[in-house]
Amino acid sequence: MATKAPSQTASDKTPARGRGRVIATVVVVLAALAILLSLGTWQVERLHWKERLLADIAQRRAAAPVALSDIEAIRKSGGDIEYRRVSVTGTFDHARERHFFATFGGQTGFYVYTPMTLADGRILFVNRGFVPYEMKDPKTRTAGEVADQQTVIGYARVRLGEKPSSIVPDNDLAKNIFYWKDLDAMASTTGIDASKVVQFFVDADGSIVNPGGWPKGGVTQFDLPNSHLQYAVTWYGLAVALVAVVVGMIFRRKHA
Repeated sequence: MATKAPSQTASDKTPARGRGRVIATVVVVLAALAILLSLGTWQVERLHWKERLLADIAQRRAAAPVALSDIEAIRKSGGDIEYRRVSVTGTFDHARERHFFATFGGQTGFYVYTPMTLADGRILFVNRGFVPYEMKDPKTRTAGEVADQQTVIGYARVRLGEKPSSIVPDNDLAKNIFYWKDLDAMASTTGIDASKVVQFFVDADGSIVNPGGWPKGGVTQFDLPNSHLQYAVTWYGLAVALVAVVVGMIFRRKHA
């Protein structure tokens, strides 16, 4: 007659369940620690990148302005043209200016992007500067609509390929109000041939004061946020806190 094997009691199962919980806890803790450390390291890398970028921008701002052709050569070679100083000469077409919703100096208003016709017939959109909200209509600032050939010194600014975020409103083309710099839309809504448009913008600096004071140049933002050190400290701090909690739990368990 076969002998029946003894069944596993509840007390026999308890150690196995306990070991399983310990293993699961260790896996979760190690995974969380790895994520926190990787996020901290990523922020340190971003910090170094941002510091190099800020140093590069400062160097570009201090450089002498170059010709538009030099900026185009850099762009075609895959180089970064953002914030490079440039000097451009041409004639403004004030009837086709586009308005970018903005705030400047505590005021709400618009940056005025005006097509400039260059000597070779191409069109460059120049951000001539800021006007208050109530001065959107060019008729309120006719003195600033300078005629004849003008030379503008400013900064090259890259165009955007798409809306930067879903929270940014769509451009209101019917009312000529832009919430993001869509160069194609700026050109198409003015009837300008897209093939003639220079594929970046230029922000006028504050060196030229327009008659009547508007638009007011020098609106380029250079204060790029650099909070990566704070973020790195936060992630590494959370990693340290996690380790401290686990060590504390182990210590209490051993002395229970």
